Amino acid sequence: MEREFEGKKLLILGGNPETTPLVEIANSMGIKTIVSSGRHTDPAKKAAWKAYDVDGMDVPGLVALANEEQVDGVLVGVADILVPSYCKVCEALNLPCYATQQIVDVFAFKDVFKATCERYGVHGIPEFYLDADMKREDLDKIVYPVMVKPVDNGGGVGMTVAYNEEELRKGVEVALDASYKKRFIVEKYMQCEDMGMYYTFKDGVCSASCIYDRYTTDEQPGLSRVCLGGTYPSKHLDEYFSRMHENAVRMFKEIGIKNGILMLSGFFENGEFYVYDTGFRLQGEAPHLLMKAIHGFDQREMLIRFALTGSEGDLDLAKDDDTYLRGKHAATLWFLLKQGKIAKIEGLDAWKDDPCAIENIQRLHEGDDVLPEWIGNEKQVLTRLYLVCDSKEQLAERLKHYMATVHVYNEEGEDLCLKGFDVDKALGLK
Repeated sequence: MEREFEGKKLLILGGNPETTPLVEIANSMGIKTIVSSGRHTDPAKKAAWKAYDVDGMDVPGLVALANEEQVDGVLVGVADILVPSYCKVCEALNLPCYATQQIVDVFAFKDVFKATCERYGVHGIPEFYLDADMKREDLDKIVYPVMVKPVDNGGGVGMTVAYNEEELRKGVEVALDASYKKRFIVEKYMQCEDMGMYYTFKDGVCSASCIYDRYTTDEQPGLSRVCLGGTYPSKHLDEYFSRMHENAVRMFKEIGIKNGILMLSGFFENGEFYVYDTGFRLQGEAPHLLMKAIHGFDQREMLIRFALTGSEGDLDLAKDDDTYLRGKHAATLWFLLKQGKIAKIEGLDAWKDDPCAIENIQRLHEGDDVLPEWIGNEKQVLTRLYLVCDSKEQLAERLKHYMATVHVYNEEGEDLCLKGFDVDKALGLK
């Protein structure tokens, strides 16, 4: 890899496992990476040139750190809650930032984002009005089941499903406890098809890099339905382009997005799309790994370059991007674990010898404990495996193979893995 940025210093906010590959890419470009987060043990710190324990929400502390280290750029890792800090730190240091305060104001809070979407014809999930006072007249209007979620957290954190008023009251407590702004929303609990819409922006040009179908577990009733994987491209791709894409692009343009990457998460029910979440940063599920394998460009490199120069480079989205994935079929396969101590992992190393497996991002390892509070959010993810194949049939065979051969055992010999999704149904093969 070219090392044109040899010796430049890049401050990366956040140190979770999903941020580690971003640090490693920057290292390979000759950059001196500095990772800062509030937890001394965060995994991304181990890969960095230097690491600090300044919390990602501590803007004055981060600015002081950046000045002390004389950094050449700042970049947010894989954490929605740190995008507002990223924007403020860059502004204070007069360094390039792909976000603006206007954009942050829209995307940082689920309720503001939802209201903005509706103005552009991008529908959100039907919502019930309720505040912390939980007035009787508001409670009586709620139709169960509902999803209760904090407005400013992600990855399933603080989200619960309520089937009655007692569960709703408990869910509100959980959501408020997980919310930095002490705000929550109550939405219809959607039991339908799940999708992801992943956009790339460069100099004001917007491209839908991939539209895909997501599959979630139903083994954990009452909790947020954590993802089991996704298949690319979506079987609803053409319908998405005809019904929602143009409205979304108009919204992006008018709120001022010019550079960066953005994920929309949505549901598809009875011919209509409902957006429920967004993230204006690299995603934990990392669609960019599939895009690099298929398209040839790496969004991590683009963001790093922008942080240091204010430009994402020479990428031509019209030529280099392709929502239809150049005829390929791809998938991410997530392995979710039940609570317990990981004593043994079997069958995972085989991916290294599989030409269809392009990457494996492992979060947990032998000896780690899967804690009770991790169940129902993405902290219970063992690993994410990335596959690119020439046909649906080949992809189905590979997915089934790994679902059948990967096992994670606790000290009593019990398998901690949750069951995977229905591959044939997902790919329309039955």
